[in-house]
Amino acid sequence: MGKTLFEKIWESHIVVTKQNEPDLIYIDRHLVHEVTSPQAFDGLRMNNRKVRRPDLTIATMDHNVPTSDRSLPILDQTSAVQIKTLETNCKDFGIKLFDINSPNQGIVHVIGPQLGITLPGSTIVCGDSHTSTHGAFGALALGIGTSEVEHVLASQTLWLEKPKTFEVRVEGKRSNPHAVTAKDIILSIIKNIGTAGGTGTVIEYRGEGINDLSMDERMTICNMSIEGGARAGLIAPDQKTFDYLQDREYTPKNYESLVDSWKDTLKTDSDATFDKQFILDINDIAPQVSWGTNPGMTCDVDEPIPSPDEYSNGDANQKKGAEKALEYMDLKSGTMIEDIKIDRVFIGSCTNARLEDLIEASKIIQGQKVASSVNAMVVPGSQMVKRQAEEMGLDKIFIDANFEWREAGCSMCLGMNPDILSPGERCASTSNRNFEGRQGNGGRTHLVSPVMAAAAAINGHFVDVRKLDLN
Repeated sequence: MGKTLFEKIWESHIVVTKQNEPDLIYIDRHLVHEVTSPQAFDGLRMNNRKVRRPDLTIATMDHNVPTSDRSLPILDQTSAVQIKTLETNCKDFGIKLFDINSPNQGIVHVIGPQLGITLPGSTIVCGDSHTSTHGAFGALALGIGTSEVEHVLASQTLWLEKPKTFEVRVEGKRSNPHAVTAKDIILSIIKNIGTAGGTGTVIEYRGEGINDLSMDERMTICNMSIEGGARAGLIAPDQKTFDYLQDREYTPKNYESLVDSWKDTLKTDSDATFDKQFILDINDIAPQVSWGTNPGMTCDVDEPIPSPDEYSNGDANQKKGAEKALEYMDLKSGTMIEDIKIDRVFIGSCTNARLEDLIEASKIIQGQKVASSVNAMVVPGSQMVKRQAEEMGLDKIFIDANFEWREAGCSMCLGMNPDILSPGERCASTSNRNFEGRQGNGGRTHLVSPVMAAAAAINGHFVDVRKLDLN
């Protein structure tokens, strides 16, 4: 019987296995940021423990960092303390830190791949739910809790229950890749399988619709696996993967020989079976806009908001959730998505703040102005992305259109820093979550792709980007 890609990676990292108990899994890379690590380091100190493999542990600051002028003092005291604490912890335990002034600083799930820290076939953990992003490179990447962060720091291993396998196959080739983006693909998947559809599984994304995607787009897909309930997301590495990682700063010196072995082993066998399967035709996917308070509450841009009865399909809890979501979002079922006016636009986050995302959004923006009723901002995912974008002149395009051009960080994605929505403000956001208060207390978030966000900024409301000339 053949094996899936996930099963191969899992089995090659088992340190201890016992029947009917979790496996002890070796961890190849541990990524650390300022929010979920302080208690873990305190635990090490209390027990007089060292970091087992500081050379395999990489830290950066992203959640709390201000994205405005970095020369100014950090006004939020909680943020300032967490940033200073990470500096101290990394110094005390000998961990490489990309601090607030580093040219490599950025969102942890953006800098890992672009520095060559993320590698195919590896196990990667971070105290952050969207660690699944790294699965785009054929890595088993898991978000973990603070107690688990301490365990990995101390032992470079983790006790884990083995997840089930879930194949999500996207068939066909996009006729308009500029309008129907990776964000639309993953939102469509979540809309169909539900926010609990992947619970207890690792999703492997397969099919022509996935193979066609660039590495930046694949990261968007894997990033939001968690929003479908999955433990992680995976895409088998191919030549695009190997080319992307070539000559990165931390790419191993024996990279060519590693690629040779990856080509032979890091793929699902033809006779392997999955525990679950879902198939989606890419031609059935339209630009998506979320209308509710979880990523499954999403519909096509040219559709009306569904009624709670339509959305719930007879499930009383789902119906109640939809009613509550519509009340929070101040929306009525039957309203056309294109009639929804917005106040803010946020292009950023570990989902959609890479260079390709900014390039695609700039095509919409160029030569136009943000609507007078809208406040719009672009937050690059890393300082490297910011530099590359500025070398291409993208910053000028956005600034000329009256977008704010910011420093790298998580920013408005999670409202844990000064970039937040005010109560009642409605935002077209390229982030990954639209929970109540996610972007600020009382803020209303609509999840969209970068091109959809850019078009909404110009028009003051959602528009169907398929009608625009994007070539």
